[in-house]
Amino acid sequence: MAEPTPQDMAAKLLAKGFERSGSSAAALTDPIADTPMVVTLDELRPYEHDPRVTRNPAYEEIKASIRERGLDAPPAITRRPGEAHYIIRNGGNTRLAILRELWSETKEDRFFRIACLFRPWPARGEIVALTGHLAENEVRGGLTFIERALGIEKAREFYEQESGQALSQSELARRLTADGYPVPQSHISRMNDAVRYLLPAIPNLLYGGLGRHQVDRLAVLRKACERTWERRALGRTVAVDFATLFQDVLTQFDTQPDDFSPQRVQDELVGQMAELLETDYDTLALEIDDSESRQRALTSEPAALTPPAAPVVPAATSAPVSAPQQPSGSSVPRDTTPVAPPAPAATAPASSKAPEDQRGPRDERLQAHIVTPAPTTERLQSIQRMVADQLGDKLPDFEADALRAIPVQVGGLYPISDVWYVEPGLDAPDRLRVHIAQFAREIGEEAAVADHIEASVGGIGFVCVAPSVGQAKALPAFARAVLTLLHVLSAAPPSANGLDRARLADELAALLHGHGGSATRLSDAALVKLFRLLRLARRLLDLEAGVASQDS
Repeated sequence: MAEPTPQDMAAKLLAKGFERSGSSAAALTDPIADTPMVVTLDELRPYEHDPRVTRNPAYEEIKASIRERGLDAPPAITRRPGEAHYIIRNGGNTRLAILRELWSETKEDRFFRIACLFRPWPARGEIVALTGHLAENEVRGGLTFIERALGIEKAREFYEQESGQALSQSELARRLTADGYPVPQSHISRMNDAVRYLLPAIPNLLYGGLGRHQVDRLAVLRKACERTWERRALGRTVAVDFATLFQDVLTQFDTQPDDFSPQRVQDELVGQMAELLETDYDTLALEIDDSESRQRALTSEPAALTPPAAPVVPAATSAPVSAPQQPSGSSVPRDTTPVAPPAPAATAPASSKAPEDQRGPRDERLQAHIVTPAPTTERLQSIQRMVADQLGDKLPDFEADALRAIPVQVGGLYPISDVWYVEPGLDAPDRLRVHIAQFAREIGEEAAVADHIEASVGGIGFVCVAPSVGQAKALPAFARAVLTLLHVLSAAPPSANGLDRARLADELAALLHGHGGSATRLSDAALVKLFRLLRLARRLLDLEAGVASQDS
């Protein structure tokens, strides 16, 4: 074989190389496992559902640290399937904004190219990303109350898209906890009120950092004033509705948090209510304060609900040894302790004379009758005693009546201490209807269907706005059963809607005592409210039929 010449060698070296016969991939697919990678600012976008919309209070400190040290903790990134840009996966939008600012100021490459950890987009990507940002923001600078509330509302939207049905507040709290962002149901309720009623009127105040306790006070004030308005405006024509009045008044106070005073809001709101309702200001303020105290007790933290049982213990521990040798000035015999007189002054001496081995079982028996505590205040008790004295009534004493009534204690806007007893001040059709409607709403709240309950000046005090067939099918089984029960109790005639009354016969056992599973059972508090609702409805019908109040 002839040796190749230099020209042959050059021709071979300059020959075309191999060419791909198939199509070329436009881009590589994302890794399927956690993978370190370097990305540029041009490839990275902030997470658009980030709950933080105001500037991070630690922004300048974080910027100074990144300028001096670089990123100690680069953010995790991810990418939705089919999208061109990466996004921050869980927390890091503030750092990304700072990097863009530093790159613009310095043009240093270390601020443009970022070493990140890529994490694949999970099956529940939107929910995982949002809850991750919520949790990370809490750790790295905190969110304002309204930012947290809006984040929770967005999470509810994602959960409902995932499940295809509306979620109750308790179910939303359970799912958030399972995804690593625990929020109590009571906080979710307050956040919902803030987004729905406060944000349209005071956005600057809320985004400026108005705290949860002030939001709580405004929410309680709104509910107390709304209920007072509903009672006072019943049967009369008023130039404006309460929702518009509340928004108009609150808008006047959309300032900075340092200048905000809830008391000024209350004074202005009560003043305008008194003018529109043609009512004395002081009378209206007293009525609202009473309702506000009850509402605050209802929505307070569980730990704050224990004091009502405390007075029994100090009275019982006073001088147990010397009691037999030095009788008290009270002549109450020892064997009458279980049925002590209702007067508060007589209860303590009777309790102090009871031997310790009797006090323990007595206290346990009293506690066994308490479903949810019904706390009160000294001011409210003094008002109740003053009204009772003026009317010649006797206030019911829960401890004294525990052995001779139908004893129970349940908190709420109208706390229940006796299922059967109807107070003289309540023994009128219009007042009975107000209480019945409130109990129906509170029962409905447990199944997230309270919006379907409306107060009525006729019937037994409330009506159910029945959903359409399609809406009813979207309700959870428990919510549909509760709404059907309330619809039947309202004595509304059967109509073409999504509530199947015949099906209630199959669901009633599970609803009342939990047969077949406790998931569809009313709570103990709701069950007591249902008993009380029935008692008041029977009394209402007796009054309208002309039956004397023998059993009140």
